[in-house]
Amino acid sequence: MTKEITYAALVIISYLLGSIPSGVIAGRLAGVDIRKHGSGNIGTTNVLRTLGRKASAAVFVADFGKGLLPVVAAQLITSEPLVVAACGVAAVVGHSWSAYLGFTGGRGVATGFGALLLISPLTFVVVLMASAVVISTWRYVSLGSITGAALTPVVMAILVITGLQPAASLLFGVGIAAMVIYRHRPNIERLLAGTEHKLGDKVGAAGS
Repeated sequence: MTKEITYAALVIISYLLGSIPSGVIAGRLAGVDIRKHGSGNIGTTNVLRTLGRKASAAVFVADFGKGLLPVVAAQLITSEPLVVAACGVAAVVGHSWSAYLGFTGGRGVATGFGALLLISPLTFVVVLMASAVVISTWRYVSLGSITGAALTPVVMAILVITGLQPAASLLFGVGIAAMVIYRHRPNIERLLAGTEHKLGDKVGAAGS
């Protein structure tokens, strides 16, 4: 098997792993279609509001792992930063446009964080802290996620310029930022309208 085929297989497997809809699976185990409750999103925050803390924690770990594992596999097989970055991006694409859900999905935040932890640990720490400050101050998880996404390529670019990060890995930072912000368009509209749910709010049927 040539390197190119191996790399392509890694990216495809990363996408398929990222596509596993953890939130939907957790909902079905509880007899609920998570997509019909709260925001309709399949991610950790909506699972928290709908199913509670235990289910939310399980979904977060699963989604985080979907980003972490493909990068681990890529790093074990190759030292090519571009391939590693592509696998991380593919995992987030899978979560956001899942092959198992008719190419719909979540926002990609937890999965992106899982990949970011290994691709750029320093960026991970900076973004995590910034997101935590935003969420704790304003109690909008979406705003924290958007802030973290926007900050990711900025921090990574600084690390690339200073020689602390391979330039190819910036592909991941830019790709993740673009996808996460794009997937948060409904949240951005609600934030601007003042109707976005805050952390801890209880919500009913999707769209309510």
